Amino acid sequence: MTLHSAMSVSPDRHRGLRDAVRGRVWLPGDTDFDDVRRPWNLAVEQPAVAVVQAADEADVAELVRYASAAKVGISTQPSGHGATGRTEGAILLRTGRLDRIEIDAAARRARIGAGVRSGSLQEAAAEHGLTGLPGSSPVVSVTGVVLGGGLSWFGRAYGWVADSVTAFDIVDADGRPQRVNAGSDPELFWALRGGGGDYATVTGLELALHEAPALFGGRMLWHRDHARAVVDAYREITRHAPAELTAWLELLHFPGAEPMIAIDSTYLGDEAAARALLAGLDRLPGPLADTRRPMSVAELGSITGEPTEPGAGQSRAELLTGLDDDAVATLLDEPISPLMMVQIRHLGGALAQPSDSPHGPLTEPYAVYMLGVPTDPGAADAITVKQHSLATALPVSGRKPVTFLNPAETLADALPPASIDRLRRIKADRDPSGLFRSNFGVPV
Repeated sequence: MTLHSAMSVSPDRHRGLRDAVRGRVWLPGDTDFDDVRRPWNLAVEQPAVAVVQAADEADVAELVRYASAAKVGISTQPSGHGATGRTEGAILLRTGRLDRIEIDAAARRARIGAGVRSGSLQEAAAEHGLTGLPGSSPVVSVTGVVLGGGLSWFGRAYGWVADSVTAFDIVDADGRPQRVNAGSDPELFWALRGGGGDYATVTGLELALHEAPALFGGRMLWHRDHARAVVDAYREITRHAPAELTAWLELLHFPGAEPMIAIDSTYLGDEAAARALLAGLDRLPGPLADTRRPMSVAELGSITGEPTEPGAGQSRAELLTGLDDDAVATLLDEPISPLMMVQIRHLGGALAQPSDSPHGPLTEPYAVYMLGVPTDPGAADAITVKQHSLATALPVSGRKPVTFLNPAETLADALPPASIDRLRRIKADRDPSGLFRSNFGVPV
């Protein structure tokens, strides 16, 4: 019996988990089982035969040995972000208690546990005038982002989040803890830097930090009546932006509110230089709000104000080959409803440089991310139709970042065919029985 066919095994079989691990175990029938198995995106159904909250790295190794003997898969989720429901018949492993953070300021290095969230790393690094590579949300796990390659506010300056990783702490399919780097195991190290988590369970990682003596950032918000002028200013800013400047454009339509448009920006440098680079925004009609200010890198999560509690969402992302007049017309000529947000992220800079990672260089200059809230089946269908309509009309490249994939997509929608073939070989070599089941597995 293969691990993936073990889903028919009765969950009663796994009551021995409570003796096998020291962390907390939930089984079907426990009063809070349905709560602890839920992912971050509540629109995704996530079945499991058990949920385990590992006490520490040694507990993860014990769980892997138990699962291997029981012929049941393991799906690891620190916080539940990026879930696809690929957990049926598997044990859901929560690694949130693996939350150690060790900063070596002199070496500009951090060693962290797999459960560390982006905002927590930023707080620790900021005390030393340093920064990691955080994205828009402070509550996602750093490890989860790394396994998908990872886009960040500072990707234009420093590349993929995974490019900053120097070592992984893992448990292999035999339940053996190991430390993996480019010299000790180049194939596995390559796979984990953006190829998903289908090859081992990551319990921690080491990554380079970057100097951040000054940071300016925030959001400018206008009524949608000014959308054309705002987009024109955005295109001009991104056409000449240095690598230290990142700007994202958002079309917003929250329930019960008027449509709006926003530009979120960060600049790794002082306020005067940032304002000079963004001077075109000051010539626009007066904004509804302007939160831009000098800030700590620990405050980056406040810019977009993303939810810090689970909720339902339905997303689709694409990489764009440009943002020409036809693309602007596609975005502005009709309301974005039933979507709540359409975000354009400026890429380029270091992201377009060579990267020894499964995705490789990100040569497209922009990404689009489309989000709606599926309140009922009819709303979900309407969101899908709108996302498809926009994606069909925009100049998309046909690829997307792994961390932007939705549950209907696979790694093949993000990574080059040569990388998929290499990942298949690594999966077959390191986990031939299919013990590890990540959110986005290697296509068979």
